[in-house]
Amino acid sequence: MARILTKEIINKEDQEVELMGWVAVRRNHGKIIFIDLRDIGGVAQVVFVPKDNNLYQLADSLRSEWVVKISGTVKRRPTGMENLNLENGQFEIQANALEILSQSETPPFPLDTDGYEVNEDIRMKYRYLDLRRQRLQKNIRIRANVVKFIRDFLTGKGFLEIETPLLGKSTPEGARDYLVPSRLEPGKFYALPQSPQQYKQLLMVAGFEKYFQIARCFRDEDTRGDRQPEFTQLDIEMSFPQEEAILAFMEELYIEAVKKIFPQKRITEIPFPRIDYQEAMTKYQSDKPDLRKDKNDPDELAFAFIVNFPMFEWKETEKRWDAVHHPFTQPKVKDCAEFEKVFKESPGKILAQQYDFVLNGYEVGGGSIRIHDPKLLQAVFEAMGNRAEDVQEKFGHLLEAFEYGVPPHGGIALGLDRILAILLNEPNIREVIAFPKTGDGRDLMMSAPSEAQARQLDDLCLRIVKKDS
Repeated sequence: MARILTKEIINKEDQEVELMGWVAVRRNHGKIIFIDLRDIGGVAQVVFVPKDNNLYQLADSLRSEWVVKISGTVKRRPTGMENLNLENGQFEIQANALEILSQSETPPFPLDTDGYEVNEDIRMKYRYLDLRRQRLQKNIRIRANVVKFIRDFLTGKGFLEIETPLLGKSTPEGARDYLVPSRLEPGKFYALPQSPQQYKQLLMVAGFEKYFQIARCFRDEDTRGDRQPEFTQLDIEMSFPQEEAILAFMEELYIEAVKKIFPQKRITEIPFPRIDYQEAMTKYQSDKPDLRKDKNDPDELAFAFIVNFPMFEWKETEKRWDAVHHPFTQPKVKDCAEFEKVFKESPGKILAQQYDFVLNGYEVGGGSIRIHDPKLLQAVFEAMGNRAEDVQEKFGHLLEAFEYGVPPHGGIALGLDRILAILLNEPNIREVIAFPKTGDGRDLMMSAPSEAQARQLDDLCLRIVKKDS
């Protein structure tokens, strides 16, 4: 007999079935034993009666989270005994065979709650148990559905999914890099990508025109509760776009995603507002305004685009001008000569073709039209205080590529974890990631980060120097 899932019993009335899963709950009512059997399809009630004493005694020995195989007949529940909270709640299985496949220790916390009341460090240490709870199972399934929708939508629009390297070169993009030492070239390092920014621009040079990737990204940032050392972003780049075309495309993607996957949600305003940066700062005192009409409504979604950002901001500690977002953004100038003239006169007044994507008061993505003129890109780098030789060392590959016929291009990157947390009304992004780090960047389940073995350090020609306390 082939195994079926608990959700499938609705089509098996009066038929013999075989189920496998975990014991969620066991209830002994004296002359009858009930268990709630849980699998990836949901939960089903199983009934054991004393007419078979051996089977009854074995059922009585069951404990929560034991893994079992059960055979029995699907029967309609007696009138008034249905469970309307379950899709299959009109049916139960009258067991005629039971096999214990695996026993379980008592879990360190209850699994029949949402889990918010449990200390997060304990949840992260036993994340494989935490993930058994219904709320997190639902979150991870919805995450998979969202990713599938995105892939199908973008592929249907002519975009090509292309993987870019995880081992690359350390280049300044705003945060600290995670460095990976090379064994074959001692003293040299790869860097894990903060984003696929340069690779996706090089794909435009290569002529692919429409690229996307569900990209893993890494940033060695200080402890922040709403961030993760590694995260997932939807990365999109296209050739020959106008800024508004990119915004309209993102609008179409998210309207359709909400409609298909979150039909209970309501979007406050369509089309999504385009708000000038200065207007946002003046009117809302924030470049991430929360435009919801009812901030207590968990189903209201207020999307907006913030546009016309300043290109540069003054870094007082470093006594230099720095890019508000990143240096690859096209400033709103005609050419390199105009940029150099305006920068010399008034750097703070230069605007960028940069846009942020905001949802319910949170920045969930950002993008820009990119510089495609190598002379202008060089000038922007130097305007930020970089020496010409340093620019060549760090970005020479990109500048050289731009000498071979690069199309105007632009794109956007969207934080998938953050968007999902908002859509699922979760308090932080850890609730929508299968195996997140703690708020301070540790993996308590694997005890990572951990010390390296002496042999590994020798292979890499590395030595650990302890800091003085």
